[in-house]
Amino acid sequence: MADDSPSLSRRKLMQGVAAGMATAFAGSALAQDNASATAGGNAASGASPTTLPRDPRGLYPHPPFPEQQQPWPGLAGAMNPRPDHGESTYRGAGLLAGRKALITGGDSGIGRAVAIAFAREGADVSIVYLPAEEPDAREVMQLIRAAGRTAVAIPDDIRNESFCMKLVDTAVSGMGGIDILVNNAGRQQSHDSILDITTEQFEWTLRTNLFGMFWITRAAIPHMPPGSAIINTASVNAYDPSPNLLDYAMTKAAIANFTKGLAKHMASTK
Repeated sequence: MADDSPSLSRRKLMQGVAAGMATAFAGSALAQDNASATAGGNAASGASPTTLPRDPRGLYPHPPFPEQQQPWPGLAGAMNPRPDHGESTYRGAGLLAGRKALITGGDSGIGRAVAIAFAREGADVSIVYLPAEEPDAREVMQLIRAAGRTAVAIPDDIRNESFCMKLVDTAVSGMGGIDILVNNAGRQQSHDSILDITTEQFEWTLRTNLFGMFWITRAAIPHMPPGSAIINTASVNAYDPSPNLLDYAMTKAAIANFTKGLAKHMASTK
């Protein structure tokens, strides 16, 4: 195993793909907040509903933030300020009513935001996470259950093939099936030079980002009925690799390629 020295990997993980997803969730939540805030009074008077603009610059925390580090893998709950995953703002509309989703890396970051949104859209949700991330995972479990949905916690390391097989069975048993798979868990560590990337660290990144995704997808597909969905988290690094993220960037390019190939494969499967 690589050492547990502090790194900025959790913060850097949110670059690229996270920006687009966060904007989409924030925009949806803001629209729903505005609509609910204005519709009531206008309806009573017979007037058409209106949406009043709000200046977003003062609504949320903004830089500069205090410098902070955590031992790997780090916890969202220990960050200052705490990240906003839509805990108090996202409102669902029943778009996933009755669906059953399995999300890797569902304790924090993109995975946590997706878990919250899916539950509030009506889906039962299973999340996979590292045992060290249990405090974050417990919060997500509470949020899923508060939305009235089934929540299944599955802690372990997806670098292990046997666990990847087991976690799918656990999710299917806990939710009564699976029709959405979100391969989101990933490892990223910054290195100034390729000479600093050890074989152990290189394998760690590939086994987390690629091997785990492949094993989980292969195990899940036999359980997924027609009309199911598989979502894989890639990154801008797949197309514009950062020089300090060589091993991470190559896995994200592979994920994009795997996703395209898998889509063709599944579309042609009878």
